[in-house]
Amino acid sequence: MAQPDPIDAHQHFWQIARGDYDWMTDDVAAIRRDILPADLAPVLQRHGIAGTVVVQAAATVAETDFLLSLAQDHGWIKGVVGWVDLADPAAAQTFDRLAAHPAFKGVRPMLQDISDTRWIAQPAVIANLHKLAERGLRLDALVTPRHLNVLAEVAQQVPSLKIVIDHCAKPVIAGGADAGDDWRRGMAQLAKLPQIMCKVSGLANEAGPGWTADVLRPVVDHVLARFGAERVMWGSDWPVLNLAGNYDRWRSVSDELFALLSDADRAAIYGGTAQRFYGLDAG
Repeated sequence: MAQPDPIDAHQHFWQIARGDYDWMTDDVAAIRRDILPADLAPVLQRHGIAGTVVVQAAATVAETDFLLSLAQDHGWIKGVVGWVDLADPAAAQTFDRLAAHPAFKGVRPMLQDISDTRWIAQPAVIANLHKLAERGLRLDALVTPRHLNVLAEVAQQVPSLKIVIDHCAKPVIAGGADAGDDWRRGMAQLAKLPQIMCKVSGLANEAGPGWTADVLRPVVDHVLARFGAERVMWGSDWPVLNLAGNYDRWRSVSDELFALLSDADRAAIYGGTAQRFYGLDAG
């Protein structure tokens, strides 16, 4: 059987003049500049990565349209995860308009930035998540450990919705902190639901300076043990990654973290899982 193409399942682009990146404060000055496909293409070529999934970085539909325009011009952008207001009664119309573009694969509400942990469980949002699932679209869950229980509730209410947890739910590991029993229990609970998958991404930023494979291994090993490689996908979180390191180092450390896995498991994590979950074009 042919191996799946390597896929970076989580990266971003932005164009500052568009004006909707509210999170770009002085804290992220190092990446507060236009970052576009020409910046990433040579990196992907160096690492033999055939395609990517580009994920929203602004809470606007306009940014989703911008990302879809980039996908139109760059065939290696295999999928776009955009943003739609899931509390909007007219959200389904927006889903349908965006889904006219074959690269549109799903949505990501910026749950980590919403103070109400249970926002995603409100009836209007649940109704729209059913509509999302009916259209074969997916949910990227940008969550932190406080969201894990409510995400399990939502997944049980909308069992046909495919969900992927971004950045392993951003466990607290900076400064040598243990990820915590609440995180471990929450992730184990979510792993029991077969429609949920997990991205190994964003962990360098969660660990902070001096991150190594040994620092990240307890988190990655727990995710792999609970979800299995067939439900885990790899992403760079580039260029946010550049606040804590770089693409070359993240790929090298990832190879170290997955070194003891079988060839089939590594192929799943580095491409096969993302292709299945997002329904990516393998060509």
